[in-house]
Amino acid sequence: MSNNKLKINDISKDTDMLASVPNEDLMPLPWDTEEKQWEPLPDDLKERNVCILDDVNILPIPMPKTKEEEEELVKKFISGMEKCFSRTDNWTFLSMLETTMDNCAKCNTCSDSCHLFEASGSNEMYRPTYRTEIFRRLYKKYVKKEILSGLRNGDVDLNWRTIARLGELSYRCNVCRRCAQTCPIGADNALVAREIRKIFSQEMGITVPELHENGSMLQLEFGSSTKMTKEVVRDNVDFIDEDFSEELGVEFKTPWDVEGADILLIHNAGEVMAWPDNVAAFSLIFEKAGLSWTMSSELAAYDSINYGVFYDDVQFARTAILHEQAAQKLGVKKIVLGECGHAHKALTVIADRVLPPGLQTPRESCFPILRDIVKSGVLNLDPSRNDFPVTLHDPCNVTRLMGIIKPQREIMAEICPQFREMVPNGPHNYCCGGGSGYAIMHRNNIPEWRNKITGRKKISQILNAFSDCRGPEQKKYVCAPCSNCKGQIRDMIERYDLLEKENMTYAGIVELIVNAMPDVEPDTIIKWEEGY
Repeated sequence: MSNNKLKINDISKDTDMLASVPNEDLMPLPWDTEEKQWEPLPDDLKERNVCILDDVNILPIPMPKTKEEEEELVKKFISGMEKCFSRTDNWTFLSMLETTMDNCAKCNTCSDSCHLFEASGSNEMYRPTYRTEIFRRLYKKYVKKEILSGLRNGDVDLNWRTIARLGELSYRCNVCRRCAQTCPIGADNALVAREIRKIFSQEMGITVPELHENGSMLQLEFGSSTKMTKEVVRDNVDFIDEDFSEELGVEFKTPWDVEGADILLIHNAGEVMAWPDNVAAFSLIFEKAGLSWTMSSELAAYDSINYGVFYDDVQFARTAILHEQAAQKLGVKKIVLGECGHAHKALTVIADRVLPPGLQTPRESCFPILRDIVKSGVLNLDPSRNDFPVTLHDPCNVTRLMGIIKPQREIMAEICPQFREMVPNGPHNYCCGGGSGYAIMHRNNIPEWRNKITGRKKISQILNAFSDCRGPEQKKYVCAPCSNCKGQIRDMIERYDLLEKENMTYAGIVELIVNAMPDVEPDTIIKWEEGY
């Protein structure tokens, strides 16, 4: 179906596909790039799923075997919807959800702010209000028991196809909440997407494997979404200490389980596995700055991820409590979160609404601490060692959702002579395209979809930031201080061959700080030729 003819009530219709996004509809990129054709979904996947929207499938929804099974799943969805609007079941998000259901001026300001809508060539399926209006009509009719009249595009039929497609639609959103930021009356379409995911997970038992089975559940069992136990993590970090001490030419050692330390530092375990330079940089900086700090080998305390924040309140609470209990056991003064955006949001602003009294150790971001270290002069930094073009990606959960914006830029001003901003930036930034869990999804053709749709606006921003230094002769550095953001930006740099064509690499803030330390061997913490 053509995107400009898609209507609200089409969600219920018995069609093979809701809409498509052909290459020719995609938002143009500022530099010439080759666009591959979509890899088709496997035939067996199409046969097993009733919720095919376009050329991608994210939420694996099983095909009910009988009409009775379909009806039972629909009943469970309505039951979950009722719980979403119950203060007993959803006190953390109820107020904003009700505001969104009761207020929408249909002005579509949110659409103008949505990177997915823009990247898809204004495909109606990606309009933030498309999904929300379907949910709103179901809510008003089946929860509030209102009689709906005068609806544009007709009513929405309550059937399994509607519910299944709505579930898949909830995974057509990065939950970056740029739409909520721009809405003149405070509606939050991204929250609606997240709450639909929650209904499918908590009430219907249908989830995305990367977030649930291979993420949240592994963390609760092994202590890490990477399946690393405390013994494995400690061995890996010990090796990182030894390897990077030799490579950088500076000795340092990561402390473990120090009771009464001022700081418990929690990394995203993805750093240990994929970006050990980030872990090494934190340890070296904190040691040289003379901080009282430690890491913890308690269950989950060595992995700051909390994928429940994307899809399930129960899983979220279980993980947040484990993080807090580890801090309580060591008696630290505060928890400091490393470079991971969703972990910032999970263990601070959302955990504030979930953790009970007595489990409220102060929690804060690493960025103000790093800023204070850099500006104190204790590291004796040489900014000429970072004299190459640097641009800064703002993780949504750190900047727009929490307002941590200036510390990163104060660091850049001190150590990066050729720093340049993306446009827009700070709280008005665009998502990297990997938010809400997408960065770790590699099934079927999801990676290509991330490059073409969700990450398209970000790669455009990056290319524009370096428009004055094209070509492989000039090194270029994308600073992405978030583990999931780094994964997404890595994939886009590889997809568009920017390491070879543009000498472009990426990493976090701490790597730039270490690179500016005069006693560190040059070109060791930032790897230009190899990439990451």
